[in-house]
Amino acid sequence: MAEARNVGIPVSKPARSCSDRCCPFHGNLPVRGVILRGKVYKKKMRGTVVVEREYRVYVRKFKRHERRRSRISAHLPECLDVSVGDEVRLGECRPISKTVSFVVLEKLGGG
Repeated sequence: MAEARNVGIPVSKPARSCSDRCCPFHGNLPVRGVILRGKVYKKKMRGTVVVEREYRVYVRKFKRHERRRSRISAHLPECLDVSVGDEVRLGECRPISKTVSFVVLEKLGGG
């Protein structure tokens, strides 16, 4: 089994190995920029998941916060076992496709 490389971010390394070129641990995909967390919303594409994240925005006019959410397409390496409803950590990477510019780094908890 090939040793997982250090991606420069304090995340737990996957237990399995993979032959995915776009894996930050076993391939050559650099991770840089924003680190986000969210919940896996959809897992119907091959090698890609849709992650939904909620955040709060202050509305000055009404002096209140409102909840917003965004959905981000992220690459899922073969070495990570993630299912719908799991909390995951994402890292920004180079554009892999038209809509995918993030990669799943680790699974934080179940849903």
